[in-house]
Amino acid sequence: MGFLWQRYRDQFPVTANLTYLNHAAVTPLVKPAAEAMKALAEDACHWGSLHYDEWLQAYEGLRVSAAKLIGAHRDEIAIVKNTSEGIATVALGLDWREGDRIVAFREEFPANYYIWERVGGGRVAVEWLSIHDPLEKIEAACRGARLLAISYVNYLSGYTVDLNAIGEICRRHDVFYFVDAIQGLGALPLDVEAAHIDALAADGHKWMLGPEGCGILYLRRDRMDSVEPVEFGWTNVRHYADYASRDTTLRSDAGRYEPGTLNTIGIYGLRASIEFLNQVGIGEIAPAVRGLARRIEEGVRGKGYEVLESGSGIVSFRKPDTDSRVIVAALRNERIVAAPRQGFVRTSPHFYIAPEEIDRMLDVIP
Repeated sequence: MGFLWQRYRDQFPVTANLTYLNHAAVTPLVKPAAEAMKALAEDACHWGSLHYDEWLQAYEGLRVSAAKLIGAHRDEIAIVKNTSEGIATVALGLDWREGDRIVAFREEFPANYYIWERVGGGRVAVEWLSIHDPLEKIEAACRGARLLAISYVNYLSGYTVDLNAIGEICRRHDVFYFVDAIQGLGALPLDVEAAHIDALAADGHKWMLGPEGCGILYLRRDRMDSVEPVEFGWTNVRHYADYASRDTTLRSDAGRYEPGTLNTIGIYGLRASIEFLNQVGIGEIAPAVRGLARRIEEGVRGKGYEVLESGSGIVSFRKPDTDSRVIVAALRNERIVAAPRQGFVRTSPHFYIAPEEIDRMLDVIP
C-alpha cells in the first residue's frame, strides 16, 4: 500500500509545482474540494439555481461530515464564514452579567484575543494567563469564572494544549469552554464530547484543506439557549422556507446562528475536503503530520536554530542575526513555501508531503 503520503499524493496537484509547508496560513485545495467547487460553478453558470435542492443537500452534507470529524451531532453544527464569526457569535451572544469573569490567554491569535478584550471592556473582567501555565493555575483561575477561551494549537509556536484536561477543569467549575480549533482541526484528533467542549469554531482554509470564507461553529445542544444569535436574518427562524410566515421562533438546531444566504460554493468545497479527511482518517493523518514536524525540528536544531515548543504540525525556528524573511525568500526561490512570523520561519507540512521534501528544505536554509 505504501506510505500514507504516497497513497494520497495524487489528490494534491500543488505537488507538481511547490513543496508546500504553509498549511497554517492558507492551504492548497485538495482535488475533491476544487472539483466540487468547479462543478457547482459550472452548474450555476449554465442552469442558475435550477438544482437548488442539491445545494441544500451540500449544506446538510457539510454539517454531517463536520460533526463526524469532531464527534458531534449535525444539529450542533452551524455554517459560518470564518473562525472570527464563530468566536463573535459566542462572545456577543452570551448574556454577560456584572461581575462575570473570562479566562483567556496572552499568546492567542488576534481573532481569539481582541473579542475578549472588547467583551471585558466594561462590567466583565478578563484574567489573562499563558498557554504554558500549569493546569493548577488554570484551575485556580476557573473558580468562579464564566467562560474560558483557548486555541487548540497556537498559531505561532504550534504548542498544543491538553483539551481534555482543560475541559475537565471547566466541567468541574461549570465554566463555558470555548475552543478556537483552526490550527488543529484536520491534522490532529479532536472529540468535543471527550473534551467537554461547549463551543468550537474553525475555518476550512488551513488544515481542513478547503476554501477561505467557509467554516464551522459547533455549539453544544444544551448550551444553545444561553447563546443568542447576534446577527438576525430570514434563515435563523424555524419556518424560514415559508416567506409569508412572521413567526420568529428560532430553529431548534445550530442553524439558528445562520442569518441568511450561505456561501454555497465554499460549502461544496469544504464538504468535499472534510469528507476526504474523514475517509483518510485523522488517526492516520495525525502521526504523519507530527512525524514531518519532528523531522523539521531535528533538522533545524542540528543547524543551530532555536525552535519553539510544538507538538503539532507547526514548527517555528530562528537564529540570531538571521532574518527570517530572507530565509523564506530563499525557500520561495526553490519553490518551497513557508511563512515569516514575528521573527521566526514558520513551517507547517500536511500529511501528503514527502520526507524527502523536508530534507530538501533543510538543505536550502543556511
